[in-house]
Amino acid sequence: MINIIYEDNHLLVVEKPINIPVQADNSKDMDLLTMLKSMIKKRDKKLGNVYLGLVHRLDRPVGGIMVFAKTSKCASRLSEQIRNRTFKKTYYAVVEGKLDDFGVFKDSLLKDRNTNIVKIDKKGKEAILKYKVIGYKDNLSLVSIDLETGRSHQIRVQFSSRNHPLYGDQKYNKNAKVGQQISLFSKKITFVHPTTKDNMTFELELPDKKPWNLF
Repeated sequence: MINIIYEDNHLLVVEKPINIPVQADNSKDMDLLTMLKSMIKKRDKKLGNVYLGLVHRLDRPVGGIMVFAKTSKCASRLSEQIRNRTFKKTYYAVVEGKLDDFGVFKDSLLKDRNTNIVKIDKKGKEAILKYKVIGYKDNLSLVSIDLETGRSHQIRVQFSSRNHPLYGDQKYNKNAKVGQQISLFSKKITFVHPTTKDNMTFELELPDKKPWNLF
């Protein structure tokens, strides 16, 4: 069962489980978008197709909070907020090593679509994040991250490039052990409701397991 955090006629806010793709991919595994459409269709006894707009994404191994649009108008307005950087996303991550208490990372990121690997490259797109250290233990730092831009694999690459890779990141952390889960979590989102214009904030508790529970 998917954890439904909030729902009205315009929006659906859910907790994405780890290791489930947001939308259909080459793996052919069941994806979150299809699961949610099926759930709505069955629950509301809808005869036709269910519209559910995908306005932002999370990498497959990453869990946490996401919002979907239930109308095309809502999708358009949320997408505009993302473009204007008024849609705020806060992530938590556990990274290796000790960092300054807070900082800003600015890079240009380029994605190789053949390998699905992102690297820092002057030909890439601007990527900006701000972080703050929440705790430090066993040579691991718990950090909160506010994304200014939402580039593919942005957090993972920007921290890895500074020798602070995410704990358990099988793609960008050479120290990650087989079977470890990436320690990246979409904890909080803030946006303006596309119809009511109310300020909306939703937040989740961090997972109660290693390495999160070290802090």
